[in-house]
Amino acid sequence: MDSEILTTDCYCFGRQNLISWHLSGSGFFVFGVHMQIAKVLNNNVVVVVDEQQREQVVMGRGLAFQKRVGDSLDESKIEKVFALQSDELVGRLGELLSQIPLEVMTTCDRIIDLARGRLGKLQDSLYITLTDHCHFAIERQKKGLAIRNVLLWEIKRLYPKEFELGQEARAIIAKRLGVELAEDEAGFIALHLVTAQLNSEMPEVMHVTRVMQEILQLVKYQLTLNYDEESLSYQRFVTHLKFFAQRMLTRTVVEDDDVTLHSAVKDNYPKAWKCAETVARHLQKSYQRPLTTEEIMFLAIHIERVRKEGR
Repeated sequence: MDSEILTTDCYCFGRQNLISWHLSGSGFFVFGVHMQIAKVLNNNVVVVVDEQQREQVVMGRGLAFQKRVGDSLDESKIEKVFALQSDELVGRLGELLSQIPLEVMTTCDRIIDLARGRLGKLQDSLYITLTDHCHFAIERQKKGLAIRNVLLWEIKRLYPKEFELGQEARAIIAKRLGVELAEDEAGFIALHLVTAQLNSEMPEVMHVTRVMQEILQLVKYQLTLNYDEESLSYQRFVTHLKFFAQRMLTRTVVEDDDVTLHSAVKDNYPKAWKCAETVARHLQKSYQRPLTTEEIMFLAIHIERVRKEGR
């Protein structure tokens, strides 16, 4: 941790686009930077400009009370600083925070910190998308309005780590905000985490999930398999399908002219290769996306691994 950043409770995600500082002590100092208010969003949130003319979103209870543009911040009231490299994200986050209660934002911040610790790098946009989703989910629950997650079964099986985090998020929301969200919401939260990992949009991730499930079911029934969902081979297969389906839907083609390797896989794993060709025909028919021989080969390799375990 850089010695110039002096707080009593400080976390710095320096390798990611978003650098987030938590403060629970009496001061906020970064190279002695003077933070001047550029925009007051509400009593708890302001946009500031530092000495390098970089915009940051600063949050804290009563932080902006009786403050105006051009005033300096009371450092003792700062709870969170969002320093984003994208001006667009700064604007979107600031607009969102101006509409959402501080306790909802701090709760979602806790959830995202937990997710970063488990999953690693997540896109900055998660601060906006997940907070926005949780806010409306909480408001819907208060009104007795529930949305069914039609992909819940698939999410539990394809994204177990993310779903577990979704369940923990439900518990955090219940404890801190007193609102019990349905299990369906754990699935939605998991999808937001997957979206932040893949740097995709939610509709694309839902589409990817459907394609993954279709392939898993097709392989299972054609080869009469019982998947061991705890096995390394199955988890590798699911991971491969996640990125394969994303490439497929974005029309990204993987090609290689190594005919010798293709032939070797086809000759050594005939059942898996035939199954991979069946998958290719299904995807061509359903999504008008032909697979290259290279893509069929990698599918066959992963299918062979789960086939050996599932016999």
